[in-house]
Amino acid sequence: MKLDIRPEMEAFKRALAAQGLSSTFQRLAIAETVFSTHDHFDADDLLRRVRKREPRVGRVTVYRTLAVLVEAGLVEERQFRKDRILYEHVVGHGHHDHMVCVTCGRISEFSSPRIEEEQDAAAGRLGFQILSHNHTLFGYCRSCAGRKHPARKPRKS
Repeated sequence: MKLDIRPEMEAFKRALAAQGLSSTFQRLAIAETVFSTHDHFDADDLLRRVRKREPRVGRVTVYRTLAVLVEAGLVEERQFRKDRILYEHVVGHGHHDHMVCVTCGRISEFSSPRIEEEQDAAAGRLGFQILSHNHTLFGYCRSCAGRKHPARKPRKS
């Protein structure tokens, strides 16, 4: 089943125009690739995927296009490790948080109305207005949890 990414592509074209940039075939190929996946990816992953369709796309164009996508709010950056920034396309997706395995790097997404309610209540008590948040849990996935690990102590509740 092919995804309908027309709304995302139109939003991207508007973002390009707002920044005084033209809708080149390379930029459009990058955006189509981004909007056609629901995986987390880094710039190199994206470059590899785009070059399967359009071999002439360059690394600099990928980075510049990612910046436009992030600035427009169509893609969000996630830094789950110190040495790597991942991206995810967020248009049309509900808010969610992440669990990241520190051993294998597996990323699991989850939503919790209770966590959202607690955050809102805490903000209300402090008179704080939440604009956005990024909630990421780090630990061991089911597959890695049973293995021996270096001296990392589990967090106490």
